[in-house]
Amino acid sequence: MTATRTRTAGPAVSDDRKTTYREAMREALREALRTDERVFLMGEDVGRYGGCFGVSLGLLEEFGPERIRDAPLSESAFVGAGIGAALAGMRPIVEIMTVNFSLLALDQILNNAATLLHMSGGQLPVPIVIRMTTGAGRQLAAQHSHSLEGWYAHIPGLRVLAPATLTDARYMLAPALADPDPVLIFEHGSLYNVSGELPADAGPVDIDHAAVRRPGNDVSLITYGGSLPKALAAADDLASSGISAEVVDLRTLRPLDDATIGESVARTHRAVVIDEGWRTGSLAAEISARLTEQHFYDLDAPVERVCSVEVPMPYARRLEEAALPQVGGVVAAARRAVGEPLPTGADTPERPPVSGRSG
Repeated sequence: MTATRTRTAGPAVSDDRKTTYREAMREALREALRTDERVFLMGEDVGRYGGCFGVSLGLLEEFGPERIRDAPLSESAFVGAGIGAALAGMRPIVEIMTVNFSLLALDQILNNAATLLHMSGGQLPVPIVIRMTTGAGRQLAAQHSHSLEGWYAHIPGLRVLAPATLTDARYMLAPALADPDPVLIFEHGSLYNVSGELPADAGPVDIDHAAVRRPGNDVSLITYGGSLPKALAAADDLASSGISAEVVDLRTLRPLDDATIGESVARTHRAVVIDEGWRTGSLAAEISARLTEQHFYDLDAPVERVCSVEVPMPYARRLEEAALPQVGGVVAAARRAVGEPLPTGADTPERPPVSGRSG
């Protein structure tokens, strides 16, 4: 769909349109299916049920069962089938219900999709897109709520994307399908109902670079996916007390955009990394290590990390909230980084001990 801007006697009228993250993802799928007859969608309940999170609702009626394929309850089988289809020249989009269940297909993703191009000497590209829901905050307990995208960002041969905005939800899929390598797209479950205006001039997005979502001078808040709204809220809170926070949305977790991250820290000289994954061996740990290796002399304070508590994700709402990174924790970490004391009586967490036990 194309949009235009019209001009009247008064101010310019925008054709920005209201949508949700879920609807933006659905429109991206619809465009891909219409544009390329090689594209098909496959996964559990993607057809008659409309997708476990409603993303593919209505696509079966529009494109038919040959292109919207309901798969048996076997992640290894249907991810493997998608890899075979990609090798045969198709452009499959495979949906896995949650990242936890993707572990049942880890052999296919790691030992096949990620390695075949290298092992074949460049003869066997695997242009598959695998979408899955990640993250907590919806009271779905430990088997449906973890953030394991950092594990996949560890694997050479994969591109790992984390759309956090309406524009990225709508426009990341096309370049992902054009990529000759396997692409994993992690959609945070808390974002599906987020609504807003999709800019009329939005278009193809750059999946090679991070994006500065809010400029600032005093501290860089580096994050991605479902934690981006929390980082932006923390930046608002900090601004009210005179601290200017820059918010960097990673967007692509592998390969990481070292240049944009480093340029931000070179401006602000302080960094807080917000990552819903567990702290030990996390994506936040990797970013912290890279900043120490590449920008040690730009840093005026240790890199702060705000991560999930190292426990299986609780079901009870208050326990789940306590286990996840929250705005208050981001604000406290940023204040530590800039050397500002917390307001008197503030109830915000301290930095967790490096060697502390958990579980």
